[in-house]
Amino acid sequence: MDSTVSGAPEPKGIRKHLSNLLIGRPLETRTLAHQVVSNKIGLAVFASDALSSTAYATEEILVILALTGTVAYLGLALPIALAIAALLVIVTISYRQTIFAYPNGGGAYIVARDNLGELAAQIAGAALLTDYILTVAVSISSGVAQIISAFPDLTPWRVPMAVAIIGLVTIVNLRGVKESGAVFSVPTYFFLGMMFLTLIVGFYRWATGTLGVVTGVEFAVEAAAPLTMFLVLRAFSSGSAALTGIEAISNGITAFREPRSRNAAKTLVVMSTLLVTMFLGITFLSRHIQAIPSHQETIISQMARTVFGAGSLFYLLLIAGTALILLMAANTSYADFPRLAALHAGDGFLPRQLTYRGGRLVFSWGIMTLAIAASVLVIFMRASTTALIPLYAIGVFLSFTVSQTGMVVRLRKIGRLKPGEVVKGLETNLEYDPHWRLHMIISAFGAVCTFVVMMIFAITKFTSGAWFILLLIPTLVFVFFRIHYHYKDVAQALSLENTAVNEIETDRVITMLLVDGVHKGTLQMVKFAKSMGNPWHAVHVGVNQEKTAVTQAKWDRYVGEGQLVIIDSPYRHLLAPIRQYVIDLLENNPGAIVHIVMGHLAMDSLMSQALHQNSSLILNLGLTGLERVVVTIVPLQIHQNGGEVNRNMLTGKDLKKARGERSIKN
Repeated sequence: MDSTVSGAPEPKGIRKHLSNLLIGRPLETRTLAHQVVSNKIGLAVFASDALSSTAYATEEILVILALTGTVAYLGLALPIALAIAALLVIVTISYRQTIFAYPNGGGAYIVARDNLGELAAQIAGAALLTDYILTVAVSISSGVAQIISAFPDLTPWRVPMAVAIIGLVTIVNLRGVKESGAVFSVPTYFFLGMMFLTLIVGFYRWATGTLGVVTGVEFAVEAAAPLTMFLVLRAFSSGSAALTGIEAISNGITAFREPRSRNAAKTLVVMSTLLVTMFLGITFLSRHIQAIPSHQETIISQMARTVFGAGSLFYLLLIAGTALILLMAANTSYADFPRLAALHAGDGFLPRQLTYRGGRLVFSWGIMTLAIAASVLVIFMRASTTALIPLYAIGVFLSFTVSQTGMVVRLRKIGRLKPGEVVKGLETNLEYDPHWRLHMIISAFGAVCTFVVMMIFAITKFTSGAWFILLLIPTLVFVFFRIHYHYKDVAQALSLENTAVNEIETDRVITMLLVDGVHKGTLQMVKFAKSMGNPWHAVHVGVNQEKTAVTQAKWDRYVGEGQLVIIDSPYRHLLAPIRQYVIDLLENNPGAIVHIVMGHLAMDSLMSQALHQNSSLILNLGLTGLERVVVTIVPLQIHQNGGEVNRNMLTGKDLKKARGERSIKN
């Protein structure tokens, strides 16, 4: 008979708990199916990273072209932007194919695992996880830089501000995908509205001949260099930062409403359309207003003040919207990093804790891991966007390449099928597609392009910090496999497949109580040991002769039964004598199980608990490696107000007695 109670009430006082105040009331597991988002909210959740890249992609192209030392070559920005837009379309089509091929999400990781093997999957996963951490650090640092440019007095607070914003974004995401999406949709759509208003007004003024040019900006160039194909390719790779975030929707398909694949694909197309339109529009206008890269003013700011006028309301609104979208770009990572980490953990390549959902049905461990890693990076790099950028984008282009290569392999398998034939695959079924050749060519071309961009990134930014990512990714892959092998070893050790029945039988159980003093907790331990019905005795490690004598006397007086074994420890060691005593018991009693019982004081609050030794974990670590040993903790709940112990009710005599018995090992 099913004893599950539906709609069980919340624990008392849960609304008053700090965590519930910050992240909301816990949600029942059965409501997981309802924790999905609409296409509009999904666009805000998964597209903020990609859309925010339009704030700096054009500028990155111009910065590289400016290395020639003349404004004459800045006109190449538009054809380079067109080439990047074409690549973006190709990658979008490829990921759209991925969304329909793998409706349960996972993106590059799942595609690689299904078609290229575990090694390729771990490479793609390590690259993406690294990139998500960098996305948070870069976007938050860039947004803080926008704020500081408007309020220079905040410069000393750059790092604390960045860490505080990461904390705020973390708390919002811990509340669940529906609530975080609703919160972050406002700045996303505000930015889109202001940017398209700027482009519309700018194009109108250009068409009517009333659009002016940028003035009062100093050309930023360190040294002149000749225009070479390598420089053009470098500008192309820098501008390709506009593609970062394209993969996010394919990783988070499960967050969309049914039909998930169709809704995710629609959102991907809308995101890419918006991205291409804004990217090309900004690049086009920047050339007609003769915007130039500068250390003092961004391209977006130059465009806004040329279109609306410096200091105007719309100018300030666009700058505010740009700063907000840069800050909110981190939300894409918060949506995808925990999901991808949970996939890794589910396959045994990351700690299992990353698969656990918190009270709000989000992967809380993944969210907190991302927040801590990004905060450490921000602190270490002093929230400097310039220092972080060289680390950025290599991972995402590596994942692009792996994903599209995996799709090529999958489509080749499909091409070998007969019309109407369906073959069961590792992740999804393979079904004949008459257009498989066209799809394969698109994916192959995209894989080659993204691989070239990745290599250019790695070569041109190697000395600036890219070397660290090139070392980090293989290191992470090595760690992933070490974790995987550990879980496989544990699974093999726990397996019952080849275990004979007599291997799990035992002659008897020997119970030993660890006693540091004699008190109420000790009596509770004795009652527990007697209830088990096995032979039992107590053990006391004597580090102080006077205390040992008192303990023996109290044992004889208050317990009066069972043996109290005293182990002398002249060097005041605790773990070593206990471990050796247990080893001796095991050797003298082959086949027996040694059951260790120890007490623990359970306090009402964490602050009170911190005042006690809490040595159960230390004991367990000290017994590591010993077989046929079981440890049981017998807690004694201490209520400081009106419970087991009440300070206000102690007499002077009782207080002296309590002081004499306070040395409990817990």
